[in-house]
Amino acid sequence: MNSPPLIMTPKVIYSYAATLIQAHLKWTDHGPKCTASRLLQLLFYAAAHLCSIAAACQRLRDTPSDQAVRDALVALCPSAEVLEAQLNASFAAQLPKRVKRRRWRLAIDLTLRPYHGQAHRQAKEVYRSQAKQGTSHFHAYATCYLVKRGRRYTVALTRVEQGEALVTVLKRLLRRAAQVGIRANVLLLDRGFYSVDVIRYLQAAHYPFILPVVMRGRKASHPQGASGTRVFARQRRSGWASHTLQNAAKRKAHVKICIHCRNWQGVRKRHGRQTLVYAFWGLAPKTTTWVFQLYRQRFGIETSYRQINEACIKTTTRNPVLRLLFVGIALLLRNLWVWIHWTCLASPRRGGRQLNLEKLRFKTLVLWLGHLAEQLFGINDVIIVERPPPVICSTWNY
Repeated sequence: MNSPPLIMTPKVIYSYAATLIQAHLKWTDHGPKCTASRLLQLLFYAAAHLCSIAAACQRLRDTPSDQAVRDALVALCPSAEVLEAQLNASFAAQLPKRVKRRRWRLAIDLTLRPYHGQAHRQAKEVYRSQAKQGTSHFHAYATCYLVKRGRRYTVALTRVEQGEALVTVLKRLLRRAAQVGIRANVLLLDRGFYSVDVIRYLQAAHYPFILPVVMRGRKASHPQGASGTRVFARQRRSGWASHTLQNAAKRKAHVKICIHCRNWQGVRKRHGRQTLVYAFWGLAPKTTTWVFQLYRQRFGIETSYRQINEACIKTTTRNPVLRLLFVGIALLLRNLWVWIHWTCLASPRRGGRQLNLEKLRFKTLVLWLGHLAEQLFGINDVIIVERPPPVICSTWNY
């Protein structure tokens, strides 16, 4: 007799997500209407539909007012430092035990959330950078991401304030990853970390790394020709080189350079050769193609950021703690999706498990959580009007 098939329902997913979050946030009921479970249901609904708390309360029928929900969140959330530690503890709780037994490739990146407004209390809360999406003001977050197919977990999250050195941010991320047993055998960094201080720290701490080289110096169109790192970008054949960086304080850092050249094949409106320049240390690659293929794995973190945008609650609040909470919930839901696929939905096979991503897409998972909120609160399908609607003769019956 065949055993009945194993099934997974939205209630199972909600139970796991709510238990994991509540175990670390430790929210208490803020009145009879704003209980901890109802607040989580509302947050999951807003994340599923990419709307604000106010819009979620308007769409659902039996919810407290949006102001009551905001007051409850402000009262329940601790300081930004404590909330950051709680979110990182929840990330660690989602990691399988096998992940903590080996060294992994870690990707570290800086994500900027556009912000149109003034700082909440201190000016350093708002990060300034190059203009994007109509603003040069952002709330910035740095993440540490485990680069492994099928187990691409966000390991650590931290806020980045204006004027904070990136080497300090990098130290904080690596320290938090090490606290949960995640250690790196190579770091794949964003070009924003290309600086003397970061490179000197990684070399002193014996962290092998790869990161793109920032083009500096005279351009090729200059009468005296290219200089600085732009000399590497002018080459049309792959090869190796070395380079010495120097900052304003006259501190120097020495790195090896990988120059990987390839044709612009299959790229629309692109012809000729493409030159990619990487700085690395602590590695002994045999070919430039190996460096190119290894660094390409870092782009998985860009995929995770796109998925965060599919579950990040919209807000106009100036409170950086609430903004951190909304980003943390999106990352928690994505880690939950990764965990479900690896532990429950992957098919066993020789050589490693086979992922079946088509069984449960990330957007489907968050929509399941939104449907549970609709069942709990009900849909608000009636509105109050100022004047009666016009009478329309119709043969349709509802």
